[in-house]
Amino acid sequence: MAAAHPLCAAARLWLWLWLWLCLLGLPRGASAFALEAAATRRLHTRGAAVGPGDGMNVLFIVVDDLRPVLGCYGDKLVKSPNIDQLASQSIVFSNAYAQQAVCAPSRVSFLTGRRPDTTRLYDFYSYWRVHAGNYSTMPQYFKENGYVTLSVGKVFHPGVSSNYSDDYPYSWSIPPFHPSTEKYENDKTCRGKDGKLHANLVCPVDVTEMPSGTLPDIQSTEEAIRLLNVMKTNKQKFFLAVGYHKPHIPLRYPQEFLKLYPLENITLAPDPWVPEKLPSVAYNPWMDIRQRDDVEALNVSFPYGPLPDVFQRQIRQSYYAAVSYLDMQVGLLLNALDDVGLSNSTIVVFTADHGWSLGEHGEWAKYSNFDVATRVPLMFYVPGMTTSSVSQGERVFPYLDPFSHILSLVPQGRSKKVVELVSLFSTLAELAGLQVPPACPETSFHVALCTEGASIVRYFNASEEKVEEEKDVCDDTYRCFNEESVAFSQYPRPADTPQWNSDKPKLKDIRIMGYSMRTIDCRYTVWVQFNPNNFSANFEDVHAGELYVVETDPNQDYNIYNNTSHDCFFKKILGFLKH
Repeated sequence: MAAAHPLCAAARLWLWLWLWLCLLGLPRGASAFALEAAATRRLHTRGAAVGPGDGMNVLFIVVDDLRPVLGCYGDKLVKSPNIDQLASQSIVFSNAYAQQAVCAPSRVSFLTGRRPDTTRLYDFYSYWRVHAGNYSTMPQYFKENGYVTLSVGKVFHPGVSSNYSDDYPYSWSIPPFHPSTEKYENDKTCRGKDGKLHANLVCPVDVTEMPSGTLPDIQSTEEAIRLLNVMKTNKQKFFLAVGYHKPHIPLRYPQEFLKLYPLENITLAPDPWVPEKLPSVAYNPWMDIRQRDDVEALNVSFPYGPLPDVFQRQIRQSYYAAVSYLDMQVGLLLNALDDVGLSNSTIVVFTADHGWSLGEHGEWAKYSNFDVATRVPLMFYVPGMTTSSVSQGERVFPYLDPFSHILSLVPQGRSKKVVELVSLFSTLAELAGLQVPPACPETSFHVALCTEGASIVRYFNASEEKVEEEKDVCDDTYRCFNEESVAFSQYPRPADTPQWNSDKPKLKDIRIMGYSMRTIDCRYTVWVQFNPNNFSANFEDVHAGELYVVETDPNQDYNIYNNTSHDCFFKKILGFLKH
């Protein structure tokens, strides 16, 4: 092969230097413009298939602790017009589940396309490339295929689990952006009734009184919009990941959003009690909120509480207010995508790392295998596929003010298929027209590029009638399941009874692992002995089990594990772990 002409190589070098300066917000000189015009922008890509969004940009929006309390998911109370508008142009998955209901393990799982047992991350304190395998990530794969990859806000969980760098430079073209005000999240910035500042759980604020007069998610939106403008000018394919913090605790948001949710309109959870037959190992004692000043002042008993009813309603009120604040940020970001004229050439993905319990089962956190902790919103906007082709300059996402817009928009398409976040990597690769990474072999610690989640693009046009047909073939004793509609989650515990570290045990303290399987009709969980030294689960040592039939028990309150034969479920989980 002939060597590249030195002038061409130099031009490419100057193009990337110019891009770097622009992304960092620095001015570019006239010489950079001249070199940009001369430089080739065509980068080498691997042999790729043609996908529905072949050659399109990707805007990947991931939210912290967001359960599907959105209008497009049927919630009647929430004000989420901008996310609902996105849903009206998207395929929306009603039954999408995280692989572990805590930030770092979930994010590393879906960004690598590997399950927690393969990343070997169940807590926050190891980096998969060192402690498990040198696995490629989704943004890394796009970067290697000619995309500029950019990270804004919380995409990877910061700290040890992403090598204190959000996996830069492997995953990102430039260092990831984190809001400067992020460091104040847990400080005393919440003004109490006594006029003093506290580190509260419930924390509506006057933004003008906050450090730098802003909040982290506002800063992330501003930076993401700036980068969209840079990429419009550069005309380079991009993968832009934007991670929003709210509604993660503390529930700190602009106080005006409280007006949307008068306290008299806020109810308790439908099941605010600890279920009678819930195994104690399955319960999480919500230690992180107990450490907030306003909760600590209540002197709530450990481990079951409960919190006073009025405070439960205040938490739920603030969670909803934080969701509407999030909706405003998403609306501004999508409106900017319109402004730069890229709505017709950008795939938009919207999801969350896991859910959050709002009093269901007497719990106030994630840290469990229940649907309220593992179920997430998931939607894909693909121009020309989930909606008709969009003309250049056509406005798809005009900003909608949550204070004045009441929408009854319905998703463009909806799938009831049970899907997993671990499938995001292969799904986005297929949508973008990249070669879909191969399925991982049975043991894949030595394999850099493979995924444990199959692409779900095949479900984008699946009819709901087919889902109903699948249900009809099940017998009456068990609601059966098939290979295509099962989601697996897991959660570790240090002991059989709630401890101070039950929510977030460190690896060395894990003694039990709860493996959970969600079908369209059931949730089945077994809590088994786990050895953290060799990452092995012993299914001959079952500590407890749970089985809920969703049709008759949608909130998963009545555990029938001890009343029903469940050999088929147990064999299914064993088969999954083997393969």
